[in-house]
Amino acid sequence: MSYASAIRKPVDATAVATMVLLCLIWGFGHVAAKLAAPGISLVMQGGLRCFIALVLLVGWARLRETPLFEHDGSLWPGLLAGALFAAEFLFIFAGLNHTGASRMVVFIYLTPCLTALGLHALVPSERLEPSKWAGIALAFGGIALAFWDGFASDRSSLLGDAFGVIAAALWAGTTVVMRTTKLSVVRPAKTLLYQIGACALMLPIASVLLGEPGVVELTPLVWSSLFYQGVVVTFASYLAWVWLLTRYMATRLSVLTFLTPLFGVMAGVLVLHEPMRPAFVGAVLLVGAGIYLVNRPGR
Repeated sequence: MSYASAIRKPVDATAVATMVLLCLIWGFGHVAAKLAAPGISLVMQGGLRCFIALVLLVGWARLRETPLFEHDGSLWPGLLAGALFAAEFLFIFAGLNHTGASRMVVFIYLTPCLTALGLHALVPSERLEPSKWAGIALAFGGIALAFWDGFASDRSSLLGDAFGVIAAALWAGTTVVMRTTKLSVVRPAKTLLYQIGACALMLPIASVLLGEPGVVELTPLVWSSLFYQGVVVTFASYLAWVWLLTRYMATRLSVLTFLTPLFGVMAGVLVLHEPMRPAFVGAVLLVGAGIYLVNRPGR
């Protein structure tokens, strides 16, 4: 049986509960990065949090006697997934220099719709029904409305918004690679190793090339943010996400990911006091509705 056709279970109570928790964790992630930005440049933060997670992952694998470096044919797809993952986070953290955390999370979560399009073309078991095409149209309409909101009110955010869309496409590409190659059957820890290893290597180099100041001041707030981003988000939540991808249908798995933009927008408004205009609220609702339609169980 090919990797692309490997059977995945429909979502169950375990998957739903895990996804709600992951959405809450991810929704606050960009707010945490913004809070720490005065102490550590944003792209450098992306590299440091992946380095922390990499150390934890290797230690966790050794304790569980989980092999990470055996020859299993996953090297080239793993390197590709790692490169896409690192590029995604480069655009996310660079984009946060130009747009708000609440806006970035909405653009990034165009990902489930882009993933569904990719899997529709490559995986027979994940074909899209008419209602799911309608969901994709709603999500893209929401993104267009969000761009219009930025153009009409604060054009300085448009570059960061565009970076968010590019990051969404890269994340979708990573998921498609994981679903349609050898990575679909290797251990979740090894798949994550490729991804965060590439980030830990590439993002600090990118930070230097971009002329960022890097580490400026390590305050308690900065340390707390790094702990949250490295331990909770990049290590624990991403390992759980990869574990889910190896067991459940990818387009069904994200049935509740529309909660992440809602959690992220609420966190940005409440913690960072970012503005919330009516047009952007409409964009959030359209994207959320589109994600729901794309990922709800089919007939």
